[in-house]
Order: sequence, then C-alpha cells, then structure tokens
Amino acid sequence: MYNNHFSIGDEMPELSVKSKALIEQENQFGAQNYKPLDVVCSKGEGVFLTDVDGNNYMDFLAAYSAVNQGHNHPYIAEAMIQQIRKLALTSRAFRNDAFPPLLEKLCKLTGFDRALLMNSGAEAVETAIKAARKWAYDVKGIEYPKAEIIAADGNFHGRTTTIVGFSTDPDSFGGFGPFTPGFKVVPYGDLKAAEEAITPNTAAIFMEPIQGEGGVVIPPRGFLKGLRELADKHKCLLILDEIQSGLGRTGKLFAFEHEGIRPDGVTIGKALSGGFYPVSAFLSTKEVMGVFTPGIHGSTYGGNPLACAVASAALDVLINEKLVERSCELGAHFEQRLSGMKTDKVEEIRCIGLWAGVHIKASAGKARPYCYQLKDRGMLCKDTHEQTIRLAPPLVITREQIDWAVDQIEAVLA
Repeated sequence: MYNNHFSIGDEMPELSVKSKALIEQENQFGAQNYKPLDVVCSKGEGVFLTDVDGNNYMDFLAAYSAVNQGHNHPYIAEAMIQQIRKLALTSRAFRNDAFPPLLEKLCKLTGFDRALLMNSGAEAVETAIKAARKWAYDVKGIEYPKAEIIAADGNFHGRTTTIVGFSTDPDSFGGFGPFTPGFKVVPYGDLKAAEEAITPNTAAIFMEPIQGEGGVVIPPRGFLKGLRELADKHKCLLILDEIQSGLGRTGKLFAFEHEGIRPDGVTIGKALSGGFYPVSAFLSTKEVMGVFTPGIHGSTYGGNPLACAVASAALDVLINEKLVERSCELGAHFEQRLSGMKTDKVEEIRCIGLWAGVHIKASAGKARPYCYQLKDRGMLCKDTHEQTIRLAPPLVITREQIDWAVDQIEAVLA
C-alpha cells in the first residue's frame, strides 16, 4: 500500500485571491447544477487532497466511492499511462486485447456469468432496466409493453430522464417530465409493500442494498433476503444497484453479501476505475444477459482498451491490498468512534464498513455549516438531504487517520 506523506494543519486560511478567481470563473461560465464546498483542489494522493494554495485536506467523500483505492494510486496510474501509449479506443466495431481479460477477471471475482461494460453509473442502470424488460418479454412471457419494475422511495440511481422518473427526490425529478412509465415505487425496507406491488407483469425488483445518496440509509436486517425470496416466489428478477456500495465500501465486496444472498444482476461503477476514468458494468446470469443480441444495445466507449486497463488495475489494487478486508476491520472501529462522540446534536449514526451517515437533529441546524467547519479544520465531507453528513473515506485510510477525523467531527458537533 502506498504511503500518505501529507500533513494536516490545525486551521485553514480563508479563500485566497486565486481560489476566489477560479470559483468566480466557474460560476460565470458553468451551469449551476452543483453546489460544491468552496475548496479548489489541484492535487490528490491517498486520502488527501491539496488545494491551489497548497493547503491539505483529508478526503472523507472519496468521490462517492469512486476513489476507494485512494487518490492517484500509482499502480492504476501506470496502467493507464502504459495503455494510453498503445491504444485508447477502437469502439466495439472491432475487438481489442484488453477487453476479454477484464471480462474474465470481473466474472471470476464477482461470481456472475457475464459482464456488459458501459461508462457512467447511470448507463449501467439503464442497461439493467433494458435487460429486465427484455427478459420479461422474451423469457417470462409478459405481454409487451406491460413490464413493470419495482423501485424504492429515497432511491438514487442516476440522472437520465428514465431514472429520475422513478425518483422521489424533487431536486432530481422536478421539471423534467413527462416520465417513462412502468415503475412502481414502494417504501424502502418494507417487504410487505414490495410484495403487494408485485403483479404478473413484474419484471424485476430494482433497489440499492444501502441508499448512499439518501444518507447511508441501511434497511432492516432481513430485507434483502426477503426481496430475494419474493423474487423467487413470483418469478421476477432481483437486481441491485451497488455503484456506491460495491467493491469494498461496506466491508464486503458487495453489500448484498451481508445477508448471504445473490441477486440476478448488479450494477457497478465508481471504484471500478479507482477514480481515473468512467467505467461501469452490468453483471448478471447467462439467462438474463442472453437477451442482448448484436445491435440492440451498446456504447462507443463501453469496453474501450483504456477503460479495461484502468478497471483491471483498479480491481488488482482492491484485492492485492486487501481493501475489502481493511474496510471491514476499520469499519468496526469507525462505527465505535462515531457512536462514542460526546454531542447532543446527533439524532442517529448509520454506519457499515467505511461508510457512515451522521444525521443531525433539526434543532441543531442543517448539516452543511458543519461541513464547512470541518473543511476549515482540514477535512472534506458532504451534506445530503439537509440533515446528514455523509462520510466515506478512501479505503486506504489508517486507524490513526480515522481517529483524527472523528476528533474533528466531535469538535464541531460539541
């Protein structure tokens, strides 16, 4: 594992002229579709980010799990450099020598029969939706076009118009209709509601095993196992979105492993590239993946040589540095430290592996000001849904760094 040699100062200065100029430039020429914290990063290594003025920060968001392997991992960087010097893109009109080995590595690592590579997480989700619907018509025999997919409230699966059409977050779906039909939304964690939503036209149950964007919302124990039983009973698919939760974040390779089940398909992305390049995939069985025939689905960049080299190296780091095991071991300590904080401002701590949501009491105000206070102490994290501070450090973090970070959180919440 590579070393983090940066140090953290006690306090960070106010925005410099350089930072202010870059922020103003972004605001003038960019769309205002994000509201980032006012820190302008220029360098990253391991768990640390450095801003344009040389100030160092411990990253506790990890680009929504995309940099589970840490920022700028040298092994992945070298794989990317070597590949880009040879061949970056052919499109799938031709074959390339990096694609088949990655497919085999992915399938053998995860236990799924087939992999279909895309680019963004949303593309992997769209692929899963298409697969479920095609399977419903070709295999289950549902009358076209009546296939239905059951999703959960509070979900976050991406930003395409189809996906936001079954979101329950007004910020995601507001003003973007009309939406694609064929989705039923039930309360997250409610097995009875899920079963009541199933009809002979149900193609799939599609949910996050843990809702990351929702604030690290963990369903009741037995929920995933219950969904598996419902899918088996009613002969529909169970597909799980592990784009944020998968590849080690929760202390298992996949979050569904905590309940000892196996879905019919899973979407992955984020950490599949270690943060270097957009790579995503839909993994599934031979039967489900068999619905795809030449010409009906694809992507110019999906499975390109550069993406394959990067993803292969990212998986190597995950396994060779035992980052999944590290997340499990340090996650227990992380949860213990967070639960032991001396504060009366926290309503709930939700933690699994190196992933936590610190839900702030309404009486203590919104979460965002606390994120700014943490930034000023040299720690970067993100608020979500107004009351939750979401915490997700790179999995290369050390026990000592976790202790330092929790000390800062406890200090601002005192």
